[in-house]
Amino acid sequence: MTGGIKLAIVVFRSLVFSSLILCAGGARAQQQVIGAPPEASNMKLVGTNDLQARSAYQPTIHHQGDRWIAYIGHHGGTDDIPDPVNPLTGKAEPNGTSIVDVTDPANPRYLRHIPGQEGKYESGGAQMVRICDGKTLPKGDRNAVYMLRTFGSEAHEIWNVADPANPVLITRIGGLKDTHKSWWECDTGIAFLVSGAPDWRTRRMTQVYDLSDPAHPAKIRDFGLPGQEPGATGAVPTELHGPISLGPEGNRVYFGYGTNKGGFLQIVDRDKLINGPKEPTPDNLRYPEIARMPMSALNGAHTTFPMKGMPIAEFAHDKDGKTRDIVMIVDEAILNECGEPRQMVWFADECRRPRARHPRSLSPDRGRLFHPVDHGGDRQALRHPRRRGPLQGRDPDQQCRDRRARLYLHRRPRQYRPAHP
Repeated sequence: MTGGIKLAIVVFRSLVFSSLILCAGGARAQQQVIGAPPEASNMKLVGTNDLQARSAYQPTIHHQGDRWIAYIGHHGGTDDIPDPVNPLTGKAEPNGTSIVDVTDPANPRYLRHIPGQEGKYESGGAQMVRICDGKTLPKGDRNAVYMLRTFGSEAHEIWNVADPANPVLITRIGGLKDTHKSWWECDTGIAFLVSGAPDWRTRRMTQVYDLSDPAHPAKIRDFGLPGQEPGATGAVPTELHGPISLGPEGNRVYFGYGTNKGGFLQIVDRDKLINGPKEPTPDNLRYPEIARMPMSALNGAHTTFPMKGMPIAEFAHDKDGKTRDIVMIVDEAILNECGEPRQMVWFADECRRPRARHPRSLSPDRGRLFHPVDHGGDRQALRHPRRRGPLQGRDPDQQCRDRRARLYLHRRPRQYRPAHP
């Protein structure tokens, strides 16, 4: 499987901020020795599956009955192998979605491949996938399990995967010019679909849908930054990468714009977004916005992950402010061998002052958080304990220069789990 990416099932021994394990054969470092033992930090390999030699992007693991099923989105094909052969059918198929039974992690069992859009690399495949049980959705079939996936750049699809080996197409929302990392609230059915509406000026924006009944999707509105809407003039703001919603109880949606440059964190009132005025005018697009924080011109906002009520050790004995609502902002490293500005993790403290318009920025410095004070523009350090990670004790520049690696960040897993298990 030259240059491919396997499904790697690992056991984590401690909390590690890592989201992608590359097993690429085409980018071996000059100083690595063939036959040397594999390197690992805080984890060990349990099992693998070659996914029919298809490069993998987003895996979603779902508990169905007494089984655990992995749904894995794929990029498009490569120049050498645009349509890998599916051994289950004997046919060449464009990359799409792999469905794998991982109940026994040491022996994952490949169940089905659903072909995606024809195309290579970012131009085809079916990169993204999310899962909701029908018994959780307000109007879903209680016996169904629904998979929401992208179909390349042209559509969103919903499949019934109650029988993972025999999925059935339920709904298709097409006519788009791009798609990406969407968010689906299983308890309400509201979906924030990253789409490219043909009449909008940007490649990616948000289409809000009610998918509580997956067989009958109901569009609520289009949403984006002022200047991206149809009929606008002037410069087009940075395109959307993806949203994360806290649902009706949290009443916030966190949008990340940009990937590896010129990014924004946007915090939106969910109720106003869904129930406010729908016409995409500049005023209506600004109406649900609570705050917007620009990133550095050298960094994007790939994932904006809210972490509510985080305890701050240095404030443990303070009367107020012992916990803070933090947003973790993860950039995306795109190029290999140090070919771009360094991509990092940023932390923002959501400002509690009612008149404030922007969250306070906490920028990264190898394990420390820096908090800008309100006067003079100086930064006050908030010391933060460093945690061991995969690069502990190593020279980061050597990793990308000598080992020809793609270093630094991409995304954080988007499933919610306790921050301190």
